[in-house]
Amino acid sequence: MPLLPIQTDAAPAAIGPYSQAVVAGGFVFCSGQIAMDPATGALVEGDVAAQTRQVLTNLAAVLDASGAQLQTVVKCTVFLKSMDDFQAMNAVYAEFFGEHAPARAAVEVSRLPRDVDVEIDAIALCV
Repeated sequence: MPLLPIQTDAAPAAIGPYSQAVVAGGFVFCSGQIAMDPATGALVEGDVAAQTRQVLTNLAAVLDASGAQLQTVVKCTVFLKSMDDFQAMNAVYAEFFGEHAPARAAVEVSRLPRDVDVEIDAIALCV
């Protein structure tokens, strides 16, 4: 089965040798998104809630370009610079996912690309 790399201008371009997402076997595997404005390439300023909002907006754009959506996500991984930000991230995450509750891991890491506070990746079912 062929792999289909995904690229959309509605989300930030990859900042390395990888795809925004890859469709394979009826699933889309999304690379981690950070709080970068796709139009300007600038990082969104503000707290982890503001960053999470941009991250999930970017992730939704990549999912849309791949034939999936937030409601078909089966697994997310959340990378946080500090677990002290978990509740603020989680509140915004709940706004985006609503009653849909995909499997998820949340981990604290020492550093993220461009020194952001949060990065989220996802696996979703293509519809």
